[in-house]
Amino acid sequence: MPTPLILKFADIGAEMLPLVGGKAVNLGVLTTAGFPVPPGLCVTTEAYRRVTERAGLDGVLDALAVTRADDVQALNELAGRARALVLSAPVPDDIAEAVRRSAHGPVAVRSSATAEDLPYASFAGQQDTYLNVIGDEAVLDAVRRCWASLWTDRAVAYRAAGHIDHRAVRLAVVIQEMVQSEVAGVLFTANPVTGRRREAVIDASPGLGEAVVSGAVNPDHFVVDVATGRITERRPGDKRLAVRSLPGGGVERVETATEGVCVTDAQVRALAELGDRVEEHYGSPQDTEWAIDAKGTLWLTQSRPITTLYPIPRRSAADRPPGARIYFCLSLAQGLYVPITPMGMSAFRVLSSSVADLMGNPVADRSAGAPQFAEAGGRPFIDATGIIRSRVGRVIFPRLLDVMEARSATVLRGLAGDPRFSVTQRSVRPALRRLVRNAARFRIPSRAVAALLDPASAHRRADRLGALLRVRLAPPTDATSLQRLDRVEQILGSRAVPLLPEILPGAAAGFAMLGLAYRLLGDRARPGELQTVLRGLPHNVTTEMDLALWHLAERIRADGAAVALLLGTPAAELAGRFHAGSLPGSVQKGLAGFLEMYGVRAVAEIDLGVPRWSEDPTHIIGVLANYLRLEDPALAPDALFARGAAEAIAMIGTLGARVGGVRGRVVRFALGRTRALAGLRELPKFTMITVLAAMRAELRTIGADLTARGLLDSPGDVFSLTLVEVRTALTAVSGQGGVTAGTASPYPGTLRALVSARREEFAREARRRHVPRVLLSDGTEPEAVATAVPVDGALTGTPASAGNVTGTARVVLDPVGAHLEPGEILVCPSTDPGWTPLFLTAGGLVMEMGGANSHGAVVAREYGIPAVVGVARASEHIVTGQRITVDGTSGTVVTG
Repeated sequence: MPTPLILKFADIGAEMLPLVGGKAVNLGVLTTAGFPVPPGLCVTTEAYRRVTERAGLDGVLDALAVTRADDVQALNELAGRARALVLSAPVPDDIAEAVRRSAHGPVAVRSSATAEDLPYASFAGQQDTYLNVIGDEAVLDAVRRCWASLWTDRAVAYRAAGHIDHRAVRLAVVIQEMVQSEVAGVLFTANPVTGRRREAVIDASPGLGEAVVSGAVNPDHFVVDVATGRITERRPGDKRLAVRSLPGGGVERVETATEGVCVTDAQVRALAELGDRVEEHYGSPQDTEWAIDAKGTLWLTQSRPITTLYPIPRRSAADRPPGARIYFCLSLAQGLYVPITPMGMSAFRVLSSSVADLMGNPVADRSAGAPQFAEAGGRPFIDATGIIRSRVGRVIFPRLLDVMEARSATVLRGLAGDPRFSVTQRSVRPALRRLVRNAARFRIPSRAVAALLDPASAHRRADRLGALLRVRLAPPTDATSLQRLDRVEQILGSRAVPLLPEILPGAAAGFAMLGLAYRLLGDRARPGELQTVLRGLPHNVTTEMDLALWHLAERIRADGAAVALLLGTPAAELAGRFHAGSLPGSVQKGLAGFLEMYGVRAVAEIDLGVPRWSEDPTHIIGVLANYLRLEDPALAPDALFARGAAEAIAMIGTLGARVGGVRGRVVRFALGRTRALAGLRELPKFTMITVLAAMRAELRTIGADLTARGLLDSPGDVFSLTLVEVRTALTAVSGQGGVTAGTASPYPGTLRALVSARREEFAREARRRHVPRVLLSDGTEPEAVATAVPVDGALTGTPASAGNVTGTARVVLDPVGAHLEPGEILVCPSTDPGWTPLFLTAGGLVMEMGGANSHGAVVAREYGIPAVVGVARASEHIVTGQRITVDGTSGTVVTG
């Protein structure tokens, strides 16, 4: 059966994305579900394929495949060549005739790409749309131009930024009955700025919806609580421009002077109710376009997923309490923006069950993790609601975060005033009982006192624990894969976390002394002086690692040939030579010695699924080469460390003398003990990383076994699975089916597909530009709704993309030929999709026109740049080169 060239909306199903593209799929799904969609049809991708297969695009596609996403000039040149080729390609007679037969009355001709309106990429306005097209030849011409618009500068740049293969994308074209709307606009079924679900955001303006989506008008803006139908925000726009159809075809922009709002409250509620039904049908928040005609009929002209919302963390179904919840991102608190691998997440779950044990709340299923553990977007979260609703927790937890993730601490303190999170656990006794029980179990007070009396004893104890740990983590020689997996789960589930309070007392005693000195000094200590005491701390395993690498570089520096090799050879190639044992002796031996001690570490090392430096030393070799380029002795790491240590010791003397007497002697003693013990603060994490590295090695051995059995393609694929999935696979093949290496496995051949899907998902999440520190269970990101104190002289507008940035302004009135230096803030009258390639290098966006749902705002959110729109006369008040601060959360622009 030949592939159809034309399909009516009613004949399009959700599975037809490759044939009809994202926009047509959604219109077909909505039509079949009974939503009020104007009738229409789709010219399928088969027509595009036949027209372009002989257009000579292969050379352009090959060039695009090797062009960097930030090389905008090259991308634009290639996009122009592709457009010209498509526009000049002849249209076969049967296709042309099929399109002409589809032209009945005024229609909208819309592009529908196969990479468009997807759950992870909206492609908002990246291809062209033609409105009020009349006549069969005009429709055919519009279809041709839609095909060519797959290669607009903005569409090519958007795909390149999203790592979407240009060769894999095709274009279908929607031909839809034109709605001559009296009023039209956009509707988000969840708030795209704050993330709050069940809160509809509506922008409306007279005439066709193009005025709103293009950002050409300041629309009427409404926010509706979907559950109650209550309009919680109503902000009239000036609506000085409308797009209207011309009698002979095409549209015109006319100036208007509309007083008041252009939709009634009843219409606003009807829109919110319609959006709610659409969201319920799709199962996810939607970005829709709508129109109301002269008869008052409400039409739905488009729907696509809101791609910028962060998914809401989910606990297991059995442990999902009612009411609003507060989720805190654990990995972001560690400075890790990239997602965690599935195996790394599985390890976190098991570790969290061990933490729950210490808190006196044993977990039945360790693989599921503690009840408070949650996951979203490949990042681990904890449900911090109970902590914030506890009298003790809401004081202690933010204070702990003050020293590790201050912005999260500020957010959590702000939530303390929310009545949904009022204190319900007022007694301090439960927390005190847990503290006393664990302090006694691990002898924390006595060990802290011993460390204060004799700091050297704390260091000796740490050394003994480290040596013992290395012995216990040594891999077994003759264990089966199931036995190795048992060992991994046992160590992660019951042995790793209890190591931390064994090491903690020394560092805790050191910081307790710092606190004592702070109290004794009072206002006699000037700002920053106590921080000086912590410079150049001894016994810090991380500092020791850095210095060890520097000392290796110093030894290599004496070998001129080795230096030339390291400076003139790519680090990845040198890493391969290291594993082959073919580096010069000074490098080979020195690097091996370094990795023997520190090879357990890695960038993003808290993720068990990430290769360690011992597996891939590319990063370390690159750092080593940078050290060799350092020629100023004053900037050498060991010189800086020694200078800092000397300044710290001098500061202790200064502070003690400033206080004088007995108090001064106590200050000197306390700060001396701080320096002797506080460096141990890095040891608990290093210990945990050592454990994770050993467990990773065990899992790689298991991955090799599964590869030999034919279940995986490579040992590293095991880290795209979970512990439970690995156990299921091993159980299925561990002798029960008589499977041996190299033979076919009876286990269902789904592991490879699962690994592939997980890798794609990981890659998508790795491109996510914004991860919330704290997220509520209704989707609200508290940082996005926080309102800053108004600044005198600030320009105000509509918050469009949350975040705060200070940078140099670049006022651009015409995007053609415009250039932004990386990090500059784009200031412009308005934007349509043709501007969006500039966003790739912009640090922020300020627009005079547009609403929070215009193309500029949508793409700014996708690129993760702060944006404020609707700022009156911004291009007049701001000049190029001026330093400005854009607060996309409060909607202010501060000049200065």
